[in-house]
Amino acid sequence: MQSRTWTTIFEWLGSALGILYALLIASNTGNEILAFTLLLTSATLFSGWAVIDKRWAFLTLQLFYAGSAIIGFLRWG
Repeated sequence: MQSRTWTTIFEWLGSALGILYALLIASNTGNEILAFTLLLTSATLFSGWAVIDKRWAFLTLQLFYAGSAIIGFLRWG
């Protein structure tokens, strides 16, 4: 597959999972572990996109989000 195809997949899937993460956290329904799993997965997908496109500032942001997800696991798990 071409890199443009991969970045499109990573972009849309990462965005969808990020939206679901935000909705789960905002709903306050006790699904925090699932939400942080979605956040970590989203950050991983976005990191792949950032590496392919050599967007280092965006990669740094995704590393922060991944760290936030890990803190969420530790806090809520």
